[in-house]
Amino acid sequence: MTPSPNDIDRFERIVLPHLDDAYTLARYLLRDPHEAQDAVQDAALRALRYFETYRDGDARAWLLAIVRNCCLTRHKRARAERANISFVDDVDVAYEGRATDARAVEQSERAVLQRALDGLPPEFREVIVLREIQGLSYREISDVVGVPIGTVMSRLARGRRRLASALGYDAREAG
Repeated sequence: MTPSPNDIDRFERIVLPHLDDAYTLARYLLRDPHEAQDAVQDAALRALRYFETYRDGDARAWLLAIVRNCCLTRHKRARAERANISFVDDVDVAYEGRATDARAVEQSERAVLQRALDGLPPEFREVIVLREIQGLSYREISDVVGVPIGTVMSRLARGRRRLASALGYDAREAG
């Protein structure tokens, strides 16, 4: 179905401002920047195609739910295509204007955190990314992931404990 010009204008105004958040989520879920870009593009096209079903709720949560579903579909497809899934770690970030030692320490810390996040089961990783990186509320996470708020809270607590353990922190220190 072709969206009307009014729908396209409304879509651009309401949904497109959340593309950075969509990419961040996709990158953490897929762990490959190119796959994440493709997933966000697929999600944006799907969102535009079905924009008439959007009911003036939280556009960010609506888009992130679509992105999550696109990522899950890509992940399942990739798993079916090859038995051993190999994702590219994207922990190399250019830090201009800083001393070499500071860059090396920061890159090392980011790499450690990225490996710890990558080691989490997907259901914990996604809620931690949505809460701690994207800043979504429990309600928004519930809407994106499609589980009750209590499950979101439980997954966050368990995911944080696992992350703290992977980073070498005692649960009391991490809290």
